[in-house]
Amino acid sequence: MGPLAGVKVVEIASLAPAPFGCMVLADLGADVLRVERAGAPGDGLAPPDGPLDRGKRTVKLNLKDPDDVEALCALVEHADVFVEGFRPGVAERLGIGPADLESRNPRLIYGRMTGWGQQGPLSSTAGHDINYIALTGTLDLIGRSGERPIPPGNIIGDFAGGGMLLALGVVSALYERGQSGRGQIIDAAMVDGASLYTAFMHGMHAVGLWNQPRGENALDGGAPFYDTYECADGRYLAVGCVEFPFYVELLAALGIDDPDLPFQMDASGWAQLKEVIGAKIKERTRDEWAVVFANSDACVTPVLSPWEAHEHEHNQAREAFIEVAGIRQPAPAPRFSRTPAAHPQPQTADSSAVAKLLSDWGIAENQIGRLTS
Repeated sequence: MGPLAGVKVVEIASLAPAPFGCMVLADLGADVLRVERAGAPGDGLAPPDGPLDRGKRTVKLNLKDPDDVEALCALVEHADVFVEGFRPGVAERLGIGPADLESRNPRLIYGRMTGWGQQGPLSSTAGHDINYIALTGTLDLIGRSGERPIPPGNIIGDFAGGGMLLALGVVSALYERGQSGRGQIIDAAMVDGASLYTAFMHGMHAVGLWNQPRGENALDGGAPFYDTYECADGRYLAVGCVEFPFYVELLAALGIDDPDLPFQMDASGWAQLKEVIGAKIKERTRDEWAVVFANSDACVTPVLSPWEAHEHEHNQAREAFIEVAGIRQPAPAPRFSRTPAAHPQPQTADSSAVAKLLSDWGIAENQIGRLTS
């Protein structure tokens, strides 16, 4: 089930961005075979099982063993997509670089997931999400006025700028292959993706609407109508009433009726408005305010933790969270009318399940035995 049903993906196990991108492909119906890197202790990387590996089948190969490399190459002959997350040059040294695999399968989509990309002075150096978003200006946007930038977990670089754009690249390359009949290489770099997500801010800056220091602009916590406020119980509300009618509704719901207050868009009065709004919100708990604003256009929502988001009635109505192998996690997205995604199953290395998948792919019996042993 799912719009990518029938697409065959071979993923070399790694951490975070590439597994996330392949999880998205699996959610949308692709058959994803994850290859764990076996070998001497300390060689390779076997990530923990969990949401990023849902819907996948797993085999184990020693990529320093020529026979196992040959088994992988033979497997790729039957695949549509191959994904690796090595530093530039490593796959080539292992004998599974783009040229190696293209010679075995000219229709193969070869996805390369890295932090810095395949070229550039930093391409072979180590890095993490925080480094990629720092170099693109993304990190500088996040934080309070007068304070240091705050890393937003590893969401922007690893998952949004990395894995999600990898998945988009794969789908785009598959579409193009339908016209040309040829595969190609995808250079998916987290530094590129993180930069791409600032396109809107660059436009705002060009017309003078995002030119104040961090935390002092309309959409980064500087404005009273787009910020979070502490409630009586120490939890928070998110306020996002940018449009004037919604802002008026906010004031009415809070019981604020002062004709002498500054105009909404008068930045010189934002500090005063924040103080007035903040004082009102501090009078009730988060959940009390959630009831007040439940059916309002004031654009106010409770700030929920990831571990309680599944309890909200809207998320429940949309079945936005599911359980897989006892772990609560986000459901597949987006949603399709004719080819909906199936409920994800836990990843498995069960030899019979893997053997069936390989047989469906057209892998020879002797090769299946090596891959599942």
